Amino acid sequence: MKARVHVTLKNGVLDPQGKAIGDALHRLGFPEVEEVRQGKFIELDLTDGDPATAKARLDEMCRKLLANTVIENYRVELLG
Repeated sequence: MKARVHVTLKNGVLDPQGKAIGDALHRLGFPEVEEVRQGKFIELDLTDGDPATAKARLDEMCRKLLANTVIENYRVELLG
């Protein structure tokens, strides 16, 4: 089973990488970009076939390693 984890900064948390990307896009001629928020995308292959167990284990992985839950949100997506 494949899973995807999307990790983004919580609202209100400063995003210096997003700011740098936005500034670079403006310099490259893309003035329509108002704000950029940068995040992480993690894809995993899991051996567990039970979706409920997989979601619970992914949640545990996110809380322990993949996301800093103090400043980041995460979203888990199972692909079957």
